Amino acid sequence: MTEVFGHEQVVFCADRQSGLRAIIAIHNTALGPGLGGTRFYPYESEQAALADVLNLSRGMAYKNALAGLDLGGGKAVIIGDPATDKSEALLRAYGRFVESLNGRYFTACDVGTYSEDMDIVARESRFVTGRTIANGGAGDSSILTSFGVFQGMRASAQHIHGRSTLHGLRVGVEGVGKVGHRLVDLLIEDGASVVVCDVSERAVDQVRQRHPQVEVVASLAELVAEEIDVFAPCALGGSLDDTTVATLRARIVCGAANNQLAHPGVEKQLEERGILYAPDYVVNSGGVIQVADEIRGFNMERARAKAGQIYDTTLKIFAIAAEEGVPPAVAADRLAERRMSEVGRLKGIWLGH
Repeated sequence: MTEVFGHEQVVFCADRQSGLRAIIAIHNTALGPGLGGTRFYPYESEQAALADVLNLSRGMAYKNALAGLDLGGGKAVIIGDPATDKSEALLRAYGRFVESLNGRYFTACDVGTYSEDMDIVARESRFVTGRTIANGGAGDSSILTSFGVFQGMRASAQHIHGRSTLHGLRVGVEGVGKVGHRLVDLLIEDGASVVVCDVSERAVDQVRQRHPQVEVVASLAELVAEEIDVFAPCALGGSLDDTTVATLRARIVCGAANNQLAHPGVEKQLEERGILYAPDYVVNSGGVIQVADEIRGFNMERARAKAGQIYDTTLKIFAIAAEEGVPPAVAADRLAERRMSEVGRLKGIWLGH
């Protein structure tokens, strides 16, 4: 499987006593060490975990490249239920494995892990970002993730409607957890009307408490059938499958979820239906920009300014797509690969030390 994705290194980690079973995947270090979060999830099998970490780490290489970071793509998964299996011993054992890579991989938060967990991992490794503010970190990376998605959405509105605002548009948000609920805040502030769905009633209730005007539907199927202008997938990946695309009434897809396209070819289906797709790894890169800034000492103003550039990058991708006659997802891949190639080759210039 690594041959298909072209990974540089895949490490299986196990500590019997703590119950740790983890996989760290480094896809590409052309621009620098791999950076990507640690997902703690109860995978059905080790094979399922491997497939996920390979896919996610490849996505991180492209995401970091288009975010303008001097970092490559990496990702890690811990197999288990974070509600019952997470412990100090397990997280510290995981930290030892991260440290053993000697800086080839920097970890951070992802599904099932939090800044407080990264503080524990960091007791065993120097190569940890996404830490709590109390420990010199950036804290919750969903702050700039949602901000970046909003910038991508503004760019999409500019491309379709000729104005960089969501005011007066109806946005459907799938998933109102860490990132989704912050995105709803930004949308309401900008004058959009919002309809949401989430498998968690608690998450929906929290959004409704803050914004009673938000509408709620029971499922993704109902959401995409709504009269919406923008669809924002902010749950787990794979929302854009054949059924969803055939039903979707929005003209724009722009959301925070990773790997939104269920399979290759979906991007072409979207284009054939006249739906503008803002590539997920472009618009959701605000979080990685936030945690990457910790590596040199975190500054929120600097990180926020860089995340604001997602607006310009998204517009650039739409322009390239139109010029080259390809879907935006293909244009984004080409732009990322170009940067990895053009900048990565500079490591071949000998520095004499």
